[in-house]
Amino acid sequence: MTETIVVTGALGGVGSWVVETLRGEYDVVAVDLTLPETTDVDGVDFQAVDLTEQGPVWETILDADPTAVVHCGNIPHEEDHAGGDVYENNATSSYHTLEAAGRAGADVVWASSETVYGTHWPEPELPASLPVTETHPVKPWNGYETSKLAGEAAATRVANAFDVSVASLRASWVQYPGRYEVTPLREQFDFESAGRFGNFWSYIDVRDVVSLVEAALDTAFEGHEVVNAFGPDNFLGVETARAIEAGFGSLPEECDLTGDQSAFSTAKAASLLGWEPEHSWKTAEDESIRGPDFV
Repeated sequence: MTETIVVTGALGGVGSWVVETLRGEYDVVAVDLTLPETTDVDGVDFQAVDLTEQGPVWETILDADPTAVVHCGNIPHEEDHAGGDVYENNATSSYHTLEAAGRAGADVVWASSETVYGTHWPEPELPASLPVTETHPVKPWNGYETSKLAGEAAATRVANAFDVSVASLRASWVQYPGRYEVTPLREQFDFESAGRFGNFWSYIDVRDVVSLVEAALDTAFEGHEVVNAFGPDNFLGVETARAIEAGFGSLPEECDLTGDQSAFSTAKAASLLGWEPEHSWKTAEDESIRGPDFV
């Protein structure tokens, strides 16, 4: 019998790619606020659910009886939302989704954010050390970042209460093959006016996010684990330490960066999940790859 997986935020950027990839291996219950124009997709059962409503979330997940839940259904920024609304939506959605997953005995992989490290707002700051690992102190500045830490707290609660595993993926700025948003930033970059870029010119290709989700689903581990999700390099094509020093005026005392490697470490993902990023802007930004047809 084919196992079932619930994916929330199924019509979003990352969620839709997760659905498209997993539907060949699992029966996927794809949850979003609305239904796509076409729901006739092999291996996918689309469900319209407001994740802030506990009853529908619990009913959908418990009825599905999934092996795992992949939770991507959050407001991704504060650009066109009040911070309080973003926090309330994301914290509540994550709590209901993870709680339902735990009660269903389902393992969880969900999208946290690298913004919790606090290097973005209100003025980008240097981290305590480079590269940034999962043990680095967190320092949220706005409602979005705080909602992600609330989700991580819910993840710890669910792992403790229901003996399921939860992977919180602290992902960087997600890019899509053939339409990388970082391209103009690289083309405009120069060391004289580098400026303070909040995530130190990091990114991750959506296909690497999906492969990390798959690795977390396939790996047996206990409890709640926080894992960085970043591409292998910066998107500038220059030495990372040099770019950071040019923009910030200095480097932290502890700095162990080589060449253009990412300022954020993915060593834990490699050791815990056997995952490493495979896609670099150097080839991906010009690739022509079709995304999911249902969005």
